[in-house]
Amino acid sequence: MTEKSIKKVLQRHRLSGDCHMITFQLEFQLLEIQNEESLSSVITDLSIIMEPTEYSELSEFVSRAEERRDLFMFFRSLHFFVEWCEYRKRTFKRFKEKYPEAVHLSEGASSSCMGIRSPSRPGFELVIVWRIQIDEEGKVLPKLDLLTKVPLQALELDKNGVIETAPLSFRTLLGVLGIEATLESLIKSLHTEASN
Repeated sequence: MTEKSIKKVLQRHRLSGDCHMITFQLEFQLLEIQNEESLSSVITDLSIIMEPTEYSELSEFVSRAEERRDLFMFFRSLHFFVEWCEYRKRTFKRFKEKYPEAVHLSEGASSSCMGIRSPSRPGFELVIVWRIQIDEEGKVLPKLDLLTKVPLQALELDKNGVIETAPLSFRTLLGVLGIEATLESLIKSLHTEASN
């Protein structure tokens, strides 16, 4: 299309690819507008199709990227999301191999939850829930929470509320030690107790 020294070109593109274990297909329209001084391009339509994955966090992110027609955010965030998933997988796997009697991965190495059990205290378990979130701006952040599974008897004996405040203490420990050192200290505290 040409309008009085302004040239407009609409291009349709289709792109397929994968980022580690995530396969996707992009379809988008690119409108190029050229006048005497400049050339600008804008994405006018974006559709992202992803193979089904176990990562529920991605569906909301994909919708947001489509809505904003932001290919850069899509690629950048997907890259960092996959890196965090790989890091979580390697970390959980390492702890499972190092402490096989204490660490339990309910969904295997790709699990987003890691259970830590005390061999000497049946019924007592700490569960680390490690989600990977993508915020409104596409920033990828790990979010770790601690859940406690404790027999009712133990709760009744916990007069100082240690079990109740454990999730908050866990978050504080994460801020001080980092992810791996915090997980290691939790596992060792239950593992050492069982060895005594």
